[in-house]
Amino acid sequence: MKSYRCVLASLVLAMATPAALSQAPAPPQPPASAAPPAQSAMNARLLYELLLGELVFREGDAQNATARLLNAARRTGDESLFKRATEMAIQSRSGPAALDTTRAWRQAHPGSAEAARYELQVLIVLGRVAETEAPVRELLAALPADEKDAFIAALPALYQRVPDRAEAARTVEAALADALKSPALAPAAWTSVGRLRLQAGDKAGAQAAATLGQAADARSEWPALLALQLLADGQVPGAEALIQRYLESPQAKPEVRIGYARVLVDRGQPADAHAQLDLLNRQQPDYPEGWLVKGALLADERRDGEAEQALRRFLQLADAEAGQPGMDREGSRSQARMMLARIAERRGDLAAADQLLQQVDSPEQALAAQLRRAQMLARQGKLDEARQAIRAAPEAQPEDARNKLLAEAQLLRDHQQPEAAYQMLADELKTDPDDEALLYDAGMAAERAGRLPDMERLLRRVIELNPQSASAYNALGYSLADRGLRLQEAKELIEKAVQLSPDDSFIQDSLGWLEFRLGRTQEARRILAAAYSKRPDAEIAAHLGEVLWALGEHDAARAAWRDGQRLDPENETLVKTLKRLQVTP
Repeated sequence: MKSYRCVLASLVLAMATPAALSQAPAPPQPPASAAPPAQSAMNARLLYELLLGELVFREGDAQNATARLLNAARRTGDESLFKRATEMAIQSRSGPAALDTTRAWRQAHPGSAEAARYELQVLIVLGRVAETEAPVRELLAALPADEKDAFIAALPALYQRVPDRAEAARTVEAALADALKSPALAPAAWTSVGRLRLQAGDKAGAQAAATLGQAADARSEWPALLALQLLADGQVPGAEALIQRYLESPQAKPEVRIGYARVLVDRGQPADAHAQLDLLNRQQPDYPEGWLVKGALLADERRDGEAEQALRRFLQLADAEAGQPGMDREGSRSQARMMLARIAERRGDLAAADQLLQQVDSPEQALAAQLRRAQMLARQGKLDEARQAIRAAPEAQPEDARNKLLAEAQLLRDHQQPEAAYQMLADELKTDPDDEALLYDAGMAAERAGRLPDMERLLRRVIELNPQSASAYNALGYSLADRGLRLQEAKELIEKAVQLSPDDSFIQDSLGWLEFRLGRTQEARRILAAAYSKRPDAEIAAHLGEVLWALGEHDAARAAWRDGQRLDPENETLVKTLKRLQVTP
């Protein structure tokens, strides 16, 4: 077989031979008055170099290929060749070569925004953060006015993985020096500086940046969005005031108010969240997302009648907008139908629930809808049909097969077949022994099956693989505490979980239950009451009720248990608690 060099040489020579030229049809002659055509830089030599460079690259010699394309780009000045040489270097993971090509590109085309963008990305990947100041500044200057805000807002994501985030914040602030003084760009620029400071752990600096951004233009949503991020990350003095000040403007964007409502829910302030959503729905009654979030919050609180009204209002508005450009809300519509199906299921109308689930046609929600249908079958005692439904569910994503396995195992665990669930997960672990989700779920199945040594081994392996897994620390600590075993060790595990996830109500529930097991009943009451106030849940209600019962507050205990029954009458912990204490709420 001839080498590719011979083939290419023959091809190029054939194109230039007199015989080939004589056989070609004569080109049409332009009118005498026509301007001569523009000269193309393409010739036999250049074509040969380009084809050879591409073939060399495909054979794995990226260094040679990049050099050929770069030489051709320098000789012709063609920007597309500089770009291709850069892409070759990037695809071959040659950072220094990529930097050489981008800098040659920028030298040949000083005003090229695309060349500056490539150099910026390469420098960030190489960790040469300080050198990114010039490309950022030049790229911002080269962009059209209507693209500058979006570019500035994207900078924190570009620098998210750099090792020295404080250096990134300083570099970007220097690069945006002119933007920070511009009335039009200052809000977005200060917001990006603030986000970079926050990534570096400087909450006070981020708060200062948000304040300066809002001072530049109180009507801009950018500083308010940064303040939302600060508020979500923890108590930051002044952040909430910035959000509220922005929301006082008649031009305030509804997305900011919805974001604020979500943060309030996460902080355990549902009444304040409802107030924000009610205000939004009064001011903008035709804005669909306001009704969707309101309905989700009401459904989470088991206020099913009100939730159904809000969700159906969302569907009415979303359906009216269907087909309009930029108004594709199929994912949100599917989400609303999933919630309506859950409400129908709670009131015992399984036929209506199933009909709603069949209407879920978003690819992202299709598997979840089928899994929900399987759970409904299992509740009717049709466990085999439920398992078959899970196995027949569509797999749109590579991870869906594993998610189906986990769902089937949970179905078995929740319907008194924990041993079968454990064996299924243990078999899967043989092929993927370090999958955290498999290990955790297998540990939970082992706990239900009474395999305590297996449970502990599996959860400790999760902790070994991921020392930041609050759920693994919590699950192991709670299991020990619930059985009255090694309570001091259980305390250390649960306190570690609290440290990792201080706002998690279920971890607080474990802590309160541990305090009860240790005999500190009043402290247990305080912790459990706070957890239940923040997150009404049947299991927390079961524990709170038992603590109140032990304190002799029987009426309050019965009230807590009745609330738990309204939330989830089939909750296993609640059912066992009432049976063990022989109490009817």
